[in-house]
Amino acid sequence: MNGMNSLFAAGGIADYLSDKTSSEAWAFAIAAFIHAFLIINFFAVAPLFYIWLERKVAGRIQDRLGPTRVGGKFGWLQTLADGVKLIQKEDLCPQAADRMLFRLSPYLVFVASFAAFMVLPWSDGWVAQNLDVGIFFMLAVMSLEVMGVILAGYSSGSKWSLFGGMREAAQVVSYEIPMAICALVPVTALGTLNMLDISRAQSGPLGNWMIFHDPFCFVAFFVYFTVATASVKRAPFDLAEAESELVAGFHTEYSGIRWSYFFMAEYASMFAVSGIATALFLGGWQTGLGIEEFILDPIRGWGKNVSFLPEGFVVGNYIANLFGCFVFIFKGCILVFVQMWVRWTLPRLRIDQVMAACLKYLLPISCVLFLGVTVWPLAVYEFTALVLGKPQTTIFSQPLGNKMYETSRERPPATKPTTAVLEREVAR
Repeated sequence: MNGMNSLFAAGGIADYLSDKTSSEAWAFAIAAFIHAFLIINFFAVAPLFYIWLERKVAGRIQDRLGPTRVGGKFGWLQTLADGVKLIQKEDLCPQAADRMLFRLSPYLVFVASFAAFMVLPWSDGWVAQNLDVGIFFMLAVMSLEVMGVILAGYSSGSKWSLFGGMREAAQVVSYEIPMAICALVPVTALGTLNMLDISRAQSGPLGNWMIFHDPFCFVAFFVYFTVATASVKRAPFDLAEAESELVAGFHTEYSGIRWSYFFMAEYASMFAVSGIATALFLGGWQTGLGIEEFILDPIRGWGKNVSFLPEGFVVGNYIANLFGCFVFIFKGCILVFVQMWVRWTLPRLRIDQVMAACLKYLLPISCVLFLGVTVWPLAVYEFTALVLGKPQTTIFSQPLGNKMYETSRERPPATKPTTAVLEREVAR
């Protein structure tokens, strides 16, 4: 686990349960349930807060107060009250609809958005699935959300819903291309697709964040955030559900709890794309202020041999990772707030303007950024050799990606492999 000494690191729960149970399959099944339970709680609770936040942001921008009655002075429980109201509403299905696809579509959108959270690096080792192709997996499963939207528009038996679904397909599929290319800019600079390793490589001072690594990564962050906003159907790119033209877009015929699934997935996807930006460009769980090196790393070994705690659980390590998780969520929430700010500030674009912005401007810019980040190390190397008279070997003596595999001296060593792990390695 790359020096991660925690029971709650990726694979830690499964390995711990493998020693306690006779069935390895049951151990991994229980570990998967625990990971899914933790993620689904954030997945369900975050939209409650974001919907309330968007109402308050919209109210302040429009010189209103927003929710002020339900749940106290600031209307904290307004979203929860709306959710209870939606559950009580009748679940309608149009007579001309394809009933199976109509009822299935909200769940496809929900599952596609939920699956993306499995590879988000919440903290150092806190990831449900530590995949070596994590960023590729996350972008791939998020792109499946458009399938549920298309099926929702097609199966509704309404031309307005169908038009909204086709607009969604054209917009999202187009914007996924520059979004993936912009995500490859820091990936190319670091040499890995593992989101946990990318975040670890940005440890240390603020200058180590990838947004400050080179000019191409700096511009790529803003281009990525723009195309990510469009990919999650946020204004000014929300033509798929333009009320003035399409009634409500692809979800016109939906009501009650199924209608709410679309918006739950939308607000969750807002945090997902913000989480990608945080991990790739903004240091992940790192504060950039040196807190990790001077405060958190020294306490990681505290409480290692507490008798009543499970083997492998370190109290200090858990506290440090919990702080990192709060930092990661805070950064993601700031980016979500910016998306809300943009929605209630800029006017909605026409669909031809939305497509032209992607194909004529954002896609070429992202390609130039990707090309630039590949030649940047060579250009700096040649420039230093020309100006200083010799190559600047201190910068390029080893690939930048190697930094992520270096174990900090303050970080405790990895735990000893369990018996179950050794038996699996021998069997292989």
